[in-house]
Amino acid sequence: MSACVPTHATDPDPHRTERDHQPHSPPKGPRRRFRVAAADLSASIAVFLIALPLSLGIALATDAPLQAGLVAAAVGGLVAGRLGGSPLQVSGPAAGLTVVTADLIHQYGWRTTCAITIFAGLAQLGLAQLRVARSALAVSPAIVHGMLAGIGVTIAVAQLHIVLGGTPQSSVSANIGALPAQLAHLHPAAVSVSVLTLVLLLAWPHLPGRLGRRLRTVPAALVAVAGATATASLAALSLPKVDLPSWRSHALAGVPDGPVLGILAAVLTTTLVCSVQSLLGAVAMDKLAAGRTDVGRSDLDRELRGQGAANVVSGMLGGLPIAGVAVRSTANVRAGATSRHSTMLHGVWVVAAALFLVPYLELIPLASLAALVMAVGVQMVSLHHIRTVTRHREVLVYTVTTFGVVALGVLEGVALGIAVAVGVALHRLTRTRITHEEREGAHHVHVRGQLTFLAVPRLSRALHQVPQGAAAVVELDGSFMDHAAYESLQDWQHAHQAHGGSVEITGRTGIRIAEPAGTSAAGCRCRPWTPWRNHQCKAPATPTAGTPQEVAAEGPRGHQLARGISAFQRNTAPLVRGELARLAREGQQPSQLFLTCADSRLVTSMITSSGPGDLFVVRNVGNLVPLPGEESGDDSVAAAIEYAVDVLHVRSITVCGHSGCGAMQALLKTDLHGVQTPLKRWLRHGRPSLDRATDKNRPWARLASREPADAIEQLCLTNVIQQLEHLRAHDSVTRALREGALELHGMYFHVGEAQAYLLTEEAPDGGVFDRVAGTADPNGTVLHDTRA
Repeated sequence: MSACVPTHATDPDPHRTERDHQPHSPPKGPRRRFRVAAADLSASIAVFLIALPLSLGIALATDAPLQAGLVAAAVGGLVAGRLGGSPLQVSGPAAGLTVVTADLIHQYGWRTTCAITIFAGLAQLGLAQLRVARSALAVSPAIVHGMLAGIGVTIAVAQLHIVLGGTPQSSVSANIGALPAQLAHLHPAAVSVSVLTLVLLLAWPHLPGRLGRRLRTVPAALVAVAGATATASLAALSLPKVDLPSWRSHALAGVPDGPVLGILAAVLTTTLVCSVQSLLGAVAMDKLAAGRTDVGRSDLDRELRGQGAANVVSGMLGGLPIAGVAVRSTANVRAGATSRHSTMLHGVWVVAAALFLVPYLELIPLASLAALVMAVGVQMVSLHHIRTVTRHREVLVYTVTTFGVVALGVLEGVALGIAVAVGVALHRLTRTRITHEEREGAHHVHVRGQLTFLAVPRLSRALHQVPQGAAAVVELDGSFMDHAAYESLQDWQHAHQAHGGSVEITGRTGIRIAEPAGTSAAGCRCRPWTPWRNHQCKAPATPTAGTPQEVAAEGPRGHQLARGISAFQRNTAPLVRGELARLAREGQQPSQLFLTCADSRLVTSMITSSGPGDLFVVRNVGNLVPLPGEESGDDSVAAAIEYAVDVLHVRSITVCGHSGCGAMQALLKTDLHGVQTPLKRWLRHGRPSLDRATDKNRPWARLASREPADAIEQLCLTNVIQQLEHLRAHDSVTRALREGALELHGMYFHVGEAQAYLLTEEAPDGGVFDRVAGTADPNGTVLHDTRA
C-alpha cells in the first residue's frame, strides 16, 4: 500500500506543480465540505430557542452582566461542542452553577470571577491530561442529587423575590427572613407577568389534540417568555426589563483580587461542580441515545478537556462558567440530532441573536426570566431522585448534602455529604446482624448486612448452633462477602454435609443462590457456554423438594418453565448480568443475521459458539425466505431482513438448514393444492426448493464427499441453496451485496452427528457442503477443510 508523502521529501523536482501530483494527493472537493444534516439543523434551532431565555435567566440569577449568559452559551456551543467528547451534549451556563457563581460575584466581583473561571478551565485541562475523568463518576449519586437539590432550593428562594417584585438577598436564610415583608409589598405587574410565565411553561407541554401536538414542538420556555413579553408590552406594564449594554463596555476578566486560599477554594469548587455535572450529563446522554447506531459513546477525558477549554475561553471573553446542561442536551437528543454539528450551530444562533436581536431581547421583563429560572430550580429537587435514594437507603446522605449546600455553600455541603457517605459505608460494613432460629423442622441462619472478616466470629457461632445432620438454610441479606467470610461459610458447609446434613444458601428473596455440593444431576443444571455433555433437562419422575417460593411458583405438579426461569436466575443470570447491562446501555450490534428452522433441536448459540448480542436470529418452519412481492411475500421475514441489513448493518446472512427437517418432510408428502391450512399456505414458499430438488436436469447437492442419504436430506440441502437465491431478490440485500457490505452463507447442521457443514462455491448450481475446518467427526477423528 502506498503512502502519501510531501513533495519535497520524495520528488527530485520541487518545482513540479500540484497538478502533477494529483493522482497521489488525497481526494479533494466534497469530502472537505462542511455538511450539516437536516436533523442537526432543526435540532440546533430547537436547542437555541431553549438556551436563549435560560442563559439570560441564569445570568440574572447570578447577578452577572446579562451578556455574560449569552457569551457562555455561544462558547459552550462552539468550543465545548467542537472539542468535547460527548457529541450530543449541549454546554453553556448551567443552573447547577448559579449558586457558586453568585457567591463568587458577591465576594470577589465580576472580573475576578471571570479569572476564577479561567483557572477552573485550566484545572479541568490538567485533570483531562491525567485521564481521571471516570474517577468523578465514583462520587455517590446521592451526593450529586443532593447537591443539585440544594442548589435548586437556593435558586428558587432567591428568584421568588424577583417574581414578587423585589430584590433577592445574599443568602438563603436572609431570603427566607425577608419573605414576609416581601409578601406584604407585592408588585402586581411583576406578579402577573410571573404567573403568566409559569402557566404557559407548565401548560404548554400538555396541549391536547392534533393541533396541540404540533404546537408542542415549540419549546415551552420560549413560549412562556415570549408570551409574557408580548403581554407586558401590549399592556404597557411598568417593569424592570433586560438591559444589554453595548458590547464595547462589556467587562472582561481581570487580575484576581482576594485572599489566595479563598481564590483556590473558589477554583476548586467551580472545577468540581463543572466537571461532575458535565461528566454525569455525558453518561446520561449515552443512556438516552443507547438505542441509536449513528451516535458513538462519549469519551469522558475528551469531554473534560473540551469543558476546560470552553471555560478558559468563556472566562477570557467575560462569560459565565460552563458545564453540560441536562435540559438542552435532552432536547437536542429528542430533536433527532446526529452529530456535534447541532451543538455548534446552536452557538452560532446565539451569536447572531446577541448581535442582531438586542432590541427585542430588551423587551423581556426580568420577572418573566426570574419565574423561568425559579421553575428550573424547583425541578432540580426531583421526586424521582428522592425515591431512588430512599430505595437504596441513601436518604441520609442526600438530606445532609442538600441542607449543607443550602445552609453552608456548595463545597461545604458536598464535603459534608462525602463524610456522611463514608460513615454510612463503614457502618454498613461493620454492622452485621446474624440470627439463628428453628422453623418448620429446619434451622435458619439469617445474615442481614455485609459479611466481612469482622463478622466471621459471630457467623461461626451461629452456624455451630445448627446440630449435626440437620437441615440448614443460610439466608444472606446483603450484597458483599469478603474472602474470610466466604471460606468460613464454605468450610462449615462441607463439614456439615459430611456429617449427613443439608445446606441451602439463599438470597434475600429466598431463591437458592448456591447449590449444595453433591447435588444430584437428575434435574436441569445447565451452565452457559459450557460443553453440553450429559445434558438432560427432563423432569425427574419424583419431583425434588425446593424452597417454598419455588414450590409456590411451580404449582402443585411443578412447571418446567418456572424451573427453567429459576435455574436461569440462580445459575446463569449472575454470569451474564454485566454483559447484558452493557448491551442494554449500548444497544444491539450483531455481526450477522442467522436465519434457521424453528426446530427445537437447533440451539443457535451452541452451534455457533455465540453469546448475547452476537446473532440477530430469525426462526421459522423450514428456514424459508419468501420472495418479495404482494402475492408471495411475507412481511415478518422481509421486515427482519430489512431491519438487519439497513438498520443493524449486519455483515453477513446465514441460512441454516438441518437434517430430519419436519417442514421438508411435509413439503414432500403434502398436497399443496388441497384444502388450504396455515401450514400449507406457508409451505408454498418452499415449492421452488421442491421443484429444484426434483429437477433431473440439475445436479444434486452433495454433503462433503458423499451423496445425500435420501430424498429428504437432498431437499434439505437444496432448500438452503434456493433460500439464498430468494435472499438476493430482496432490495436491501441486493444493494448491500452490490456495495460489498454483505456476505451470504449457506449452512447445514446434521443433528445426529452434531456436525456443521458450510456451502462452498465449487458447484454453485448443485452445491457442495463441506465440514467446517478443524471439527471432529462422530468417531472422534479431526476433519480438516476439504475445500481446494
